[in-house]
Amino acid sequence: MSEIKDFHAHVYYSEETLEQARVLCEAARDKFGVTMGRMHKQPVGPHPCWSCQLTVDPETIGPFLSWVCLNRDGLVLCIHPSTGSDLAD
Repeated sequence: MSEIKDFHAHVYYSEETLEQARVLCEAARDKFGVTMGRMHKQPVGPHPCWSCQLTVDPETIGPFLSWVCLNRDGLVLCIHPSTGSDLAD
């Protein structure tokens, strides 16, 4: 089993929900100190729609998950561990 370095939380959105997603991502960044990636306006990599990646430390994932579940306001997230093997992750 690989070691988990961190977690990626990909927030999915569309043109209509872009600002809602930006508010969520910036709030997560400010509240938890997570690293916020770019707000992509096209599908990137394996992601089927526009997205923004939040990188969350293993120590923070529990409180982050509780918070984001209560604050996502209908936005869809894909959350996975990051072990250094991008394809497997």
